[in-house]
Amino acid sequence: MSRWSAFAIRLACAALACLLLHGAHAHAHDAPPAELLHALFQDHAVLQRDAPLRLWGRASPGQRVEVSFAGAASTTRAGADGAWETILPARVAGGPHVLVVKAGEAVRTVRDLWIGDVWLCAGQSNMELPVWRSLDAASEIASATDAGIRLFTVPRAGAIAPQPRFRESPRWQAASPESVRDFSAACFYFARELRKTIDVPMGLIQAAWGGSRIEAWTSVEALRADGQADEDLQVLSLYATDVPAALAKWGARWQRWWTAREETMANDAPWRADASADPAWRKAPDALGAWERWGVPGLAAYDGMMWYRTQVELTAAQAARGAVLELGPADETDMTWVNGVAVGSSDGAGEPRAYGLPPGVLREGANSVVVNVLDTYRDGGLAGPLAAHALRFDDGTRVILDQGWRYRPAPGADAPPRAPWQAAAGMSTLYNGMIAPLGHYGLRGMLWYQGESNTGDGPRYAAQLRMLRASWRAQLGEGVPMLVVQLAGYGMPPSAPRESGWAEVREAQRRVVAEDPRSGLAIAVDIGDAYDIHPPNKQELARRLARAARHVIYGERALAPSGPVPRGARRTPDAVVVTFDGVTEALSATGANGPIGFELCGRAAGSCRYAEAAIDGDRVVLAAPRAGDVDRVRYCWADGPICTLRDAAGLPAGPFELSLNATGTP
Repeated sequence: MSRWSAFAIRLACAALACLLLHGAHAHAHDAPPAELLHALFQDHAVLQRDAPLRLWGRASPGQRVEVSFAGAASTTRAGADGAWETILPARVAGGPHVLVVKAGEAVRTVRDLWIGDVWLCAGQSNMELPVWRSLDAASEIASATDAGIRLFTVPRAGAIAPQPRFRESPRWQAASPESVRDFSAACFYFARELRKTIDVPMGLIQAAWGGSRIEAWTSVEALRADGQADEDLQVLSLYATDVPAALAKWGARWQRWWTAREETMANDAPWRADASADPAWRKAPDALGAWERWGVPGLAAYDGMMWYRTQVELTAAQAARGAVLELGPADETDMTWVNGVAVGSSDGAGEPRAYGLPPGVLREGANSVVVNVLDTYRDGGLAGPLAAHALRFDDGTRVILDQGWRYRPAPGADAPPRAPWQAAAGMSTLYNGMIAPLGHYGLRGMLWYQGESNTGDGPRYAAQLRMLRASWRAQLGEGVPMLVVQLAGYGMPPSAPRESGWAEVREAQRRVVAEDPRSGLAIAVDIGDAYDIHPPNKQELARRLARAARHVIYGERALAPSGPVPRGARRTPDAVVVTFDGVTEALSATGANGPIGFELCGRAAGSCRYAEAAIDGDRVVLAAPRAGDVDRVRYCWADGPICTLRDAAGLPAGPFELSLNATGTP
């Protein structure tokens, strides 16, 4: 291990910002004690019914392992690495059962095990949103007494390589007012709704991280096969073994991106040590904190990038020592340089940063520290006070960066590339730390509620969702169904048609689900909140998820899974006709004589116009006197649209975009 690596691990890994690096090496250097049984198999767990029961754990290499469960028994031996696995016959729903595992003198007894249906509930903050933040939370918590629902929360963890075990020791719990309070509301309400018609125990596994991107949840193998992130994946691989080299490559990648932006002036390199002479830099408040609260009119509602810089004076002796740069939390993502050298990048609004500095970066005299902070939602900035920002040396001394910070907003709305090792925004990091440890645990299905963090690149989301689904099925079972929550509405309705990354993600979700008979869609655009990206009505969302599950997974084919679904669109001489499937009884409109939210568009972006619409049976007829210039039709196309088409079951027609069929009915 190099001098720099040893020093960085000794000092920097004590800080939250280095937990990810620590996690990447945990399996090799300081793994927790071997588990005779994997942590998923413990008191109060639910195992998947009607499927072979796969059990695994660790023992001494070559040791004989005896397993007994509900009258069945199996014997196996641990491999050379100590890992063992066995498969018991499938069981019907029921319980409670007892599982006993013996290896030499070690005995593990697990009680109150049930056989039922197990669900993985994953995604970002809307899946993570707990019951206590949902509608009517006090009443919901007080009445949560169904012991037939069991809860398991995967500890939040990112990792550079796939992990066989969880970073912490989670446990299964029966649903109770105490246990459901902090559990996923969407997941818990889904199981509660489903048990009204599917009377078996339900095991719920929550694996969610607010603000996470879909790339972080996808395996490296799937991302590599796509071929769109080769450079980032190379940096990720290098980061696991040579952090300074990975930082150097990533710094060059980030700086190329900045230089290539249309909004970047020639020779503008704010990370350089000599960039402080630029008069565009202004003095920041000593307390720092959210720039929206600085009293600067142009920053009161600013979402985007902000450059920060300061200096610190060092003696020759200090500059020669090993050091860690400590920074307060950055909301949301930072990219940081010292004397023009990239030294770190992290995500996470509440986490302080700690970046080990490679030898030779510091120098006698003035040293520059430059931080680029990206914020995409509400408050943003580098948190204070000034004392939170310092250089900490290997002799325990600390020099505060107390010369004051200067700032400079970055023009343009495009977001920078995210460092591939970042937990929530990286490449495969959450898959490695939160999905890989699930092994081959039996599932009835997977629930996925994510996409808000990918709305800046909506056209890519369809390919990304396919990769995620394929990579999870490769691990958890090729036939495992997936239920996808289409993004809820967020933001004020527009007064004219416009492009929308949120709508593009919704369309990707619709199309990817439609191409796979083992996938289902829950529409949520009408139960969003214009002012809150986290709508609290998770009860109605759960009803729609349960309905989709009953159709897709439990075979209730007569039950429409998600309301009216567009089948196709065609021209007539003076109209465009959209035909729907999945309609319960009849189409209807709310709040007006006809449905609103339809647009007629040409081929070019910006060519859409609102259309008058009328219902005709299972069709919607759009007035189009100039039908010849129409190439496609859109519905409910905005971040936070108003759309009023439903059916007699009260289920909404979801957002969509369809190309027209010029030759007749599709």
